[in-house]
This record gives sequence, C-alpha cells and structure tokens, in this order.
Amino acid sequence: MSTQSSRSDAIYASLRRAILEQALKPGAKLPEDLIGDAFGVSRTSARNALQRLSSDGLVEIRINRGASVAMPTLEEADEVFALRRCLEREVIERLCRRMSKDAIDALISHVREEERAVKASSPRSIRLAGEFHILLAELSDSKLLIEFITRVVSRSSLILARFGRPHSAECGIEEHYNLIEALKSQDRERAVMIMDQHLHAVEDRAKADDDGSDTDIAAILNRYRIDLDPD
Repeated sequence: MSTQSSRSDAIYASLRRAILEQALKPGAKLPEDLIGDAFGVSRTSARNALQRLSSDGLVEIRINRGASVAMPTLEEADEVFALRRCLEREVIERLCRRMSKDAIDALISHVREEERAVKASSPRSIRLAGEFHILLAELSDSKLLIEFITRVVSRSSLILARFGRPHSAECGIEEHYNLIEALKSQDRERAVMIMDQHLHAVEDRAKADDDGSDTDIAAILNRYRIDLDPD
C-alpha cells in the first residue's frame, strides 16, 4: 500500500467516525485544504478520502462549492427507512436459517462494547449502534447485503443527526440483546418482529430539530485525528 493511499485511508476513517458519531453535522463544510492541514497531507489525499465518503453517501461534493457532510431530506428519510426495513428483514431471514455460536458471540461482544460506550457517555455509542446492524449484514455473508445495509445505515445516521430527537441508548441496547436471543433460538417470527419494532422506533425519532449552530471543523478534525492516530 502506498504512503498516499495509507494517508487517504486514515483521513477516510477519521472523517467517517466524526460523521457517524455526529461530531460533524449534516451540512458541515469539509474544505480539502483544511483537512490536508489537519492531517499534514496533500489536498490530493484529502480529496481521495472525500470521494470515498461520497461513494458511501456520507459526503456531498459539488462543483465550485466543495465538499460537505450530506444533508438528507425528510422525504428521503421515508424512503431510506422503508428500504432499510426490507433489507434488514432479509438479513434476519437468512441469519435465522444459519446462526453459529461464533456469530452469536460476535454480536454479544459488540453490544457489550456499546454498553461500555454508553456508560462512559462516549459518542462512540452512536456509531456502534449503527455498526451493530452492519455486523448483522456481514454475518449473512452476502456481499450485496453488506454493501446496501452499510449505505442505508449511514444515511439513517445522517437523518438522525439532522432531524433526530434524543433517545435512551439503553433502550436500543436492550432491543439489540432481545434480537440476539431470538436469533440464538432461531425464532424467525420473533426476530423479524423485534427488528421491525426497533427500526420503527428509530424512524419515529426523526423530528425536525436543526439548531443551525456553527461547527469548529478544525478542532473536530484534530480531535478525531488524535483518536485514530495518536502517533
């Protein structure tokens, strides 16, 4: 792997975390020169990372206007959650046909990490909650489902960052544990019901709540760069 590619990967991972943990809000500008300065890299490395984030649906790049965190609309929210319910139902259907002990252990380990993040009041809990659903898709061994679920979960995170109202993280963790128990017993009907209720609860939190506050992009980039690459 080239040095430039490695640097681009680091920027990509840092920005992705900052967006999914809602440190960088929808609409926040992401200037290539500012990102390059924060990471001590060229604008080319910054541009490559932004293009990858654009492919993920997390960043919008407009000619002569540069890059910014994507701004989903409420109309899009309806479509995203409807599609997400269909995709995640398919994941559950597949997992209920074949669920290994290692897969159950991986899910439990992930939710325990969510719990630790919640107890520490860490923004990581926001990102980990979404990544639980991506892990479910990964356990289905379907490349397309992983790709589609990753994208709709990312868009869901942006929708919640823009419109969402606060919720109890403990409730989400309890729902994740309940889903794991249903998968463990291969109770397809119960697992599908839990997932549907869980996703409806997530969608119901999409209420307009945009305070329009400014964001110190440089400070956020520096914080996430230190988090990811302390050397």
